[in-house]
Amino acid sequence: MEKKICVYAISKNEIKFVDRFYNSVKEADYVCVLDTGSTDGTYEKFKQLGVITAQKKYDFFRFDQARNDSLKLIPNDAEICICVDIDEFFQPGWSKIVKKEWKDNTSRARYRYTWNFNKDGSEGIVFMADKMHKNKMFTWVNPVHEVLSPVKDEPYITIDLPQVKLYHKADDHKSRKSYLPLLELAVKEDPTNDRNMHYLGREYMFYGQYEKAIETLQRHLSMPTAVWKDERASSYRFIGFCYKQLGKRKEAEENFLKAILQADYIREPYFDLGQFYYENKEYLKSAVVFEQMLKIDSRYLNYMSLPKCWGKEPYDYLAYCYYKLGNVDKALQNTDKALSFGEDDRLLANRKYFESLKKG
Repeated sequence: MEKKICVYAISKNEIKFVDRFYNSVKEADYVCVLDTGSTDGTYEKFKQLGVITAQKKYDFFRFDQARNDSLKLIPNDAEICICVDIDEFFQPGWSKIVKKEWKDNTSRARYRYTWNFNKDGSEGIVFMADKMHKNKMFTWVNPVHEVLSPVKDEPYITIDLPQVKLYHKADDHKSRKSYLPLLELAVKEDPTNDRNMHYLGREYMFYGQYEKAIETLQRHLSMPTAVWKDERASSYRFIGFCYKQLGKRKEAEENFLKAILQADYIREPYFDLGQFYYENKEYLKSAVVFEQMLKIDSRYLNYMSLPKCWGKEPYDYLAYCYYKLGNVDKALQNTDKALSFGEDDRLLANRKYFESLKKG
């Protein structure tokens, strides 16, 4: 008997995304949406589309509670559940892949998730998301940046479905002002959760609360459970950025270097250090760091992998560094590499200038 799929979501004032969302998920056997208080017609639109819909308003909103309430809408005969946000959409044919690859012993699956897109339409941050799971086996935890947690403390099997692609195109004007208090609550509720500690430090950095960010990120690095090198490197990078904003150059450089030592196989720490030296007009150091960074040719699909590290920016920095170091040939070479990512008037002007220098 073929397994049934249910896509479930929460919504609030998402009317502009409803049609795109529904057209991508209607391949599922069921679609369930819990509306949390829309006033723009989102709730009514989903009802018109025949979606299994309910509305619940919260005096105090937290994402895990809303997600768990949305789980209650899922029919019992749906075995495979996929949590999708309304501003996300699948590429066609995804449901056939899921049903084909999902085995009797499968409990969870990861799929290819494009979190954002660059201005030229190319993919930005891409990683393997994991919000696909077996019905009644998981619950949501954390007030924000919520994650699935198994109901029973038992091993389970997760499969990878990279051919299933989910795209995210969000409303850039939507406020995230609730994130900081919810993250503070998350850390208060569970001070041993290293991921939330990292997220909280990052959020303080976003808000320009640099001293608080440094203190919180250092707490993250001191936690015995904070063992993921990529994330530890990010904490060092963020600390370095905060010190840079505070004008503490020595401390900034030290933490950028620690980020590289923590994860020397990813480009992001090198980019930050190379940019730091560039901003301080230490062009030889900057060139050395960017050249070392470009030796890394494998991009890890995680939420910390930044598109700028894999685009024209490193070559643009290198071109200027080599120009300042008197090496016009390498300045030209790197300008051409930067231009290979697309035409740019400034880069074209730079190239023309470097060529004039070479001709004398």
